[in-house]
Amino acid sequence: MIQKSLDLKLARIHADPYGSKEFILADAKDADMALAIGAPGRSPEAHSGELRYRSLAEFRDIITQIVEAKLVDIMLMSASTSEVLTIHKRLFDNSPVTPAVRANDTTDIHIIRGSKYPSSPSLPFRTATLDHIQCGHIDCKPEERHLGANLGLYSITFNNDAVLDRAALEEYKQFRLEAERKGFRHFLEVFDPNQPEAVEASQLPGFINDAIVRTLGGVTSKGRPLFLKMVYHGPKAMEELVHYDPHLIVGILGGSAGTTYDAFKLLSEAKKYGARVALFGRKINNAENQLAFIHFLRLIADGEICAEDAVKAYHGVLQRLGIKPYRSLNDDMQLQTNVMSYGGNGVVISVPPSTGEAKKNKEPVATCACKNTAHTACGCQNKQTNKPEANGTVDFTKMTAAQKIAYHKARWNRILG
Repeated sequence: MIQKSLDLKLARIHADPYGSKEFILADAKDADMALAIGAPGRSPEAHSGELRYRSLAEFRDIITQIVEAKLVDIMLMSASTSEVLTIHKRLFDNSPVTPAVRANDTTDIHIIRGSKYPSSPSLPFRTATLDHIQCGHIDCKPEERHLGANLGLYSITFNNDAVLDRAALEEYKQFRLEAERKGFRHFLEVFDPNQPEAVEASQLPGFINDAIVRTLGGVTSKGRPLFLKMVYHGPKAMEELVHYDPHLIVGILGGSAGTTYDAFKLLSEAKKYGARVALFGRKINNAENQLAFIHFLRLIADGEICAEDAVKAYHGVLQRLGIKPYRSLNDDMQLQTNVMSYGGNGVVISVPPSTGEAKKNKEPVATCACKNTAHTACGCQNKQTNKPEANGTVDFTKMTAAQKIAYHKARWNRILG
């Protein structure tokens, strides 16, 4: 088996935390443990007005193509998909790509049609066992543990509730102990609270950073995650965490599909302020051409092209391939990262802009579904009267209970990635 690019890059980053230019790119194809039927994404065979998803087989074919292209360092999958591709098809044996599996699935990512799970406080849960991830059955023999994936994503959601958070930490502790005994590596995903009022919005970046540091303060090297996966809260929060411990390698999650510029700029900005890993799921899965999209993510990650030029070049590739883009080049160059309207409910949510973008992005913000930026009367039935706060956060005190639930549901549609 050839050496994995992940291991090479991790070694180089730790050898020179501030000087290394290495960047780890992962494709998150584990959404069947959250979105279920919708996980494979839109089918190209869908007709106008028809909601049609790819099949699981088509989804796995795309994973195979991406792994064979060798453009990502990690392919994150569900345990069932990894069994097919890693254990049975031996897809990763002669590949520099590292297979990884979602090792737990807390209740706040149970995005099931008609369910209320995402609006309830997160509870710990694990479908997959480490043995099944490593060898495909319970009670692996020592010589069998190399057959499957040996890297997993463990997710934790802090809600600023002593009882719930203690339970989540206890579960993570038990996972770490089992993983160490079985030689299983992991990276840690830390979600923002899934209860809108759990933490005052302006305090959220600091809360998450402190929760991470406190959680890992008592964990020695054998039990520590290889890296983090978290929401990008802007330059200040990123720099704070990286400065605290440059060996605590920080990765960002991608979020909703958005525009191509959203994806490319997010990667570029996070890298600028210290991120060394990006895990994009929906942004890749919803692209017009996934291989071309990942190719430009790779070029940005390696510092070979800027985000703006990458969008233009991506559209050029689509044109040469005869693929109709979802948006015109002009529309696809729009940055929606600073202000987003989730789920078509008219609720506008602001997230911290980068330092540079904050200075030059002075366009008016739409506060309703019709995108009326004049803040005057309009015909929208779901007009949202509260405006984003000046510090780039949401004023939950001005939101109704229904709006808070809509915000939360849309947030998970954005965050899964």
